[in-house]
Amino acid sequence: MPASPGRRPRRTGFAVAVLSGALLVVGGAGVAGAALYDNANGDGSPTSSSSPLPVVDNGNPPAASGSVESVASAVLPSVVELNVSGGGSGGSGSGVILDASGLILTNDHVVTLGGQIKADQAEVTVSFNDGKKARATVVGTDPLTDTALVKVEGVDGLKPITIGKSSNLDVGEQVVAVGSPFGLAATVTSGIVSALDRPVEVARDQNGNATAYPAIQTDAAINPGNSGGPLVNMDGQLVGINASIRSTGSAQGGAESGSIGLGFAIPIDEVLPIIDQLRAGETPTHARLGIQVQDAAGQAGSSDTTLTGARIQSIESGSAAGKAGLENGDIITGIDDHQIDTTEGLIATVRSYRPGDTVKVTYQRDGKQATTDLELGSDG
Repeated sequence: MPASPGRRPRRTGFAVAVLSGALLVVGGAGVAGAALYDNANGDGSPTSSSSPLPVVDNGNPPAASGSVESVASAVLPSVVELNVSGGGSGGSGSGVILDASGLILTNDHVVTLGGQIKADQAEVTVSFNDGKKARATVVGTDPLTDTALVKVEGVDGLKPITIGKSSNLDVGEQVVAVGSPFGLAATVTSGIVSALDRPVEVARDQNGNATAYPAIQTDAAINPGNSGGPLVNMDGQLVGINASIRSTGSAQGGAESGSIGLGFAIPIDEVLPIIDQLRAGETPTHARLGIQVQDAAGQAGSSDTTLTGARIQSIESGSAAGKAGLENGDIITGIDDHQIDTTEGLIATVRSYRPGDTVKVTYQRDGKQATTDLELGSDG
């Protein structure tokens, strides 16, 4: 059940319309075929034959290395379906096995049912690719990166996934998504990396803290229920966690629309430090600048329609931004080689770093561009 920048109603009416269209096309083809048959046979009398139709049997050769088939064969044993209930609600999602002891990675919004329950209230059942089922406990969650770990006990023969590097991905590279969309376990879809570092914000907590990440955008079909499942490269290595989709619909009636080829995965590089902290029983920490910002574009009183970036509204005393000499009114336009166009982009980009990392901040002040080196602070 991917989180989404907008809720995703299931467009059943659209599906019926498409089906009706398909029937009309087939009907038209049938009429034309019958007319041709009559012309060819003169009196229109059909002929029949008792001979069996020919069948070509090429056998079932092994999957070619680097094919979707070979990737699916390697990855499917490492992917699970999660059924979660609590507080009178229920839902399902996906997960990926991290180690042979039963540690499973998924999304925070899967185990909290999109924020309807607390993680410690979740009753989780894990269904494995071989048909086994087991109860699981929540090890820990991190809402700000939409990350969660659950663990099963007493299950043998688990196959951990191989973890790759999302930083090695390129736009246009082929990828495969695996999960349980709409409860259809072990579903494999394929596509390409459509974009990298796409700023995606899916939620904010009561304190205004955003769940945002610099996403891997893909056109591999991702639907509700794919959340928490792996996005892998053609070597079968985990490079992202499928987490959200863009939808043309709304959340009216609680229905959810399906894939329109705009799916987003959390890069695995960004969440590995969070995973390590959760495994160790620690509270996850995140990098921060210590500022309040708003989009520079479209601000009242501004006539410059080309202006982009995140304008600083206030700076916390002793914050990383304050120590680096940034001031109210400065417009942040870049972090290292990442262009910053919006506040969402700034939050997602900073979230990809770790506390203590040094970054180069590009900003505008009084119409002039400047840069400063800045050591990121921590929310810990």
